[in-house]
Amino acid sequence: MTLPATMSGVVLTGHGGPEMLEWRDNLPVPVAGKGDVIIRVGAAGVNNTDINTRTAWYSKAGAKADDASWSGTPLTFPRIQGADVCGRIVAVGAGIDAARIGERVLIEPCLREADGESLPTPWYFGSECDGGFAQYTRVAARHAHAIDSGLSDVELASFPCSYSTAENMLTRAFVREGDTVLVTGASGGVGSATIQLARARGAEVIAVTSAAKAKDLMQLGATQTLDRNDDFKARIGANSVDVVIDLVAGPKFPTLLELLRPGGRYAVAGAIGGAIVQLDIRTLYLKDLSFFGCTVLEPEVFGNLVSRIERQEIAPLVAETHALRDIATAQQAFGEKGYIGKIVLVVD
Repeated sequence: MTLPATMSGVVLTGHGGPEMLEWRDNLPVPVAGKGDVIIRVGAAGVNNTDINTRTAWYSKAGAKADDASWSGTPLTFPRIQGADVCGRIVAVGAGIDAARIGERVLIEPCLREADGESLPTPWYFGSECDGGFAQYTRVAARHAHAIDSGLSDVELASFPCSYSTAENMLTRAFVREGDTVLVTGASGGVGSATIQLARARGAEVIAVTSAAKAKDLMQLGATQTLDRNDDFKARIGANSVDVVIDLVAGPKFPTLLELLRPGGRYAVAGAIGGAIVQLDIRTLYLKDLSFFGCTVLEPEVFGNLVSRIERQEIAPLVAETHALRDIATAQQAFGEKGYIGKIVLVVD
């Protein structure tokens, strides 16, 4: 098929608030380079990474924000964000079988290849390169995973970022049948994904959430819930869990380590409760704990996730949908956290 020269989409023009997001109807349609595919975007999810990048939350340089990308390198503007993408391949670059045109795909958000080259440091889709908040997007073919599913584009777009993050944390922390796993921030996109994926492994899940969401998380698969304001140690006791999957950090961090059994594993991929925490190093070494910082996906993670979706081992949790043009409203709703699961933007 012949692609148009221009497309509509949302660009980030700089670091700041929602006013830095602009709708444009004259964006150039990307051109497939060596090893690339072009995807017509059907739907794209909203996630923390897009908002953190916009606000320069990743920066440790404060107002300078010259290290505010996912990889710690300066962003270039304008940038099309959007890490959660479901769509169909409409064009291929050199070296890619044209038979892939028409495939329905999910994009792996953690990129190890771009512009026909292996990357020395992985990129994040929609951060170091343009993403899915537009009608068309470009990615290395290896990161466009074909999927055979009866779910809608909106439902499938709820999976890539949150569920691959959760799957990666569980993989890195060696979660297995019989483990007891405590999940903080359990009602969010990654937290609710973690509950499903841990249960699929045969683990028991203790979910930290608000009282208003506890029943829903029990129905999702949690064995027990804790209110985020509870005294965790008083409720479940010290040395009571095998694994902590932490998306919050903040003041509760020391208690999370006390909950871990000797030889326990702590995996973290978020810090919405506060990035600076207090660590008594004696707890770490006297209990023989293992810590896992989880950002870059292990090579097998995304393919395993797609297989779990196809086998219907996990289900999409779409809380709201919005038109792409209404991205500011969608991100505001995302920040209010009054839902369980994901907010998804309809693109096509």
